[in-house]
Amino acid sequence: MIHPIPADSWRNLIEQIGLLYQEYRDKSTLQEIETRRQQDAEIQSHEDGSPAGEDAPEDEEDEEEEEEEPASPPERRPLPQICLLSNPHSRFNLWQDLPEIRSSGVLDILQPEEVRLQEAMFELVTSEASYYKSLNLLVSHFMENERLKKILHPSEAHILFSNVLDVLAVSERFLLELEHRMEENVVISDVCDIVYHYAADHFSVYITYVSNQTYQERTYKQLLQEKAAFRELIAQLELDPKCKGLPFSSFLILPFQRITRLKLLVQNILKRVEERSERECTALDAHRELELVVKACNEGVRKMSRTEQMISIQKKMEFKIKSVPIISHSRWLLKQGELQQMSGPKTSRTLRTKKLFREIYLFLFNDLLVLCRPIPGDKYQVFDSAPRGLLRVEELEDQGQTLANVFILRLLENADDREATYMLKASSQVVLPLLLGGPCPLLYARSEMKRWMTSLAPNRRTKFVSFTSRLLDCPQVQCVHPYVAQQPDELTLELADILNILEKTEDGWIFGERLHDQERGWFPSSTTEEILNPKIRSQNLKECFRVHKMDDPQRSQNKDRRKLGSRNRQ
Repeated sequence: MIHPIPADSWRNLIEQIGLLYQEYRDKSTLQEIETRRQQDAEIQSHEDGSPAGEDAPEDEEDEEEEEEEPASPPERRPLPQICLLSNPHSRFNLWQDLPEIRSSGVLDILQPEEVRLQEAMFELVTSEASYYKSLNLLVSHFMENERLKKILHPSEAHILFSNVLDVLAVSERFLLELEHRMEENVVISDVCDIVYHYAADHFSVYITYVSNQTYQERTYKQLLQEKAAFRELIAQLELDPKCKGLPFSSFLILPFQRITRLKLLVQNILKRVEERSERECTALDAHRELELVVKACNEGVRKMSRTEQMISIQKKMEFKIKSVPIISHSRWLLKQGELQQMSGPKTSRTLRTKKLFREIYLFLFNDLLVLCRPIPGDKYQVFDSAPRGLLRVEELEDQGQTLANVFILRLLENADDREATYMLKASSQVVLPLLLGGPCPLLYARSEMKRWMTSLAPNRRTKFVSFTSRLLDCPQVQCVHPYVAQQPDELTLELADILNILEKTEDGWIFGERLHDQERGWFPSSTTEEILNPKIRSQNLKECFRVHKMDDPQRSQNKDRRKLGSRNRQ
């Protein structure tokens, strides 16, 4: 049966959403983390309590043994407290709590899985409303402020706000279509067909905005440093109750946060639709289009910074060998840093010399390795190079303290078209930001060695899993504290990200792969907590495989026959 929602009733609900998008995003991700924790703990407690039966006479002995060796789970770090989680004035309803839903009687008919699907679609709609509200505040409260217009040069204002008016207009039309869909029936038929249409035809405005991010950040920092009037006015505008204590910068990054979150919301819907159904096909199409948009956004952000970085690196290089062109539109830096090269043969005589190791500096790009020696003037003399695909690494067996953290790097074909071998040692000088007091230098050196080996030969087998396959019981973690990458080989983490652990180091670093986009990199273990239950880990992987599964012939035929506007109403 059709139970339309009156337009006025729905618009009132949208207007009463009290959360700005930044608040909604924090609340949603923290709830997601807590839900996983509860599932993990529930299943773990059931498993721990299941073998209770036959050895009753030995209960007392068992209890004594348990007291001596308590099987306590790893300590959980507390989540950051956000007041809105317990704020009764933050209106953000569930679909099933709407008066129209309760009075219609549909909750007595629908299966629990369909209710969860309705909640997932409802969250996409209401979160878009929250996003539109925040984006509108960026325009009306900041961009159109008359005093700010007088302070900023038109070129500065253009860089700072870019095409935000286009983004706002698209969000408004997108939200309006979602609202119309909600008004048709209390049981939502689908939203992913609308998402697909907008991702394919209108979301290019996000690519333009996000690609400007590097210029935007740089201009904002310069304005804060060089224009006191700008700095004072922004601080004054931020104090307005409308902003709820949120900084101006959090409004500027809204479009990038939304387009990435929208992809995750579609993933959440995709996990709940029936397999091989019309709604699954639509959700897969929408997800694939959003992936293209997000990828283009990421590439746009990286393009400018990478080009500037490559120009800077080439200026510092002096070639002792035949010159290698460094700048290329398809090349970027993966890792750079100082190592120690072992010089001379491995004899007891050379081991006693002070110059057993000499400094060497490596620039590792996505397709090329360049080996240099530091020279005066902050420059580097290039003495060898090799394609990245022709590199092999091997860790030395325990050879004592002198050769600790030494690994062998083989260039199968170097600059002279010959095979070359280098024995390299990771430095024990700590240069990365240290967490929780920092590791000792020896542990840091071993960590650096592993990171270099992982970057130089990405297809080698790691401690936990082969890079060419995925084990169903691979260790997993979820992010509970955001992390911003500090090095090219690191991974920026958002709250609630789930990652497979591929490698660990003794000083608290993890090399992992994020499930929702397959991005890999290093991050501190202190920002995550392990998912202990194998059933939860397996479920996470299966959901990931489903979201990223390739087209099958049946689905291709269905897609050819289907028109975007057609759908089955409930």
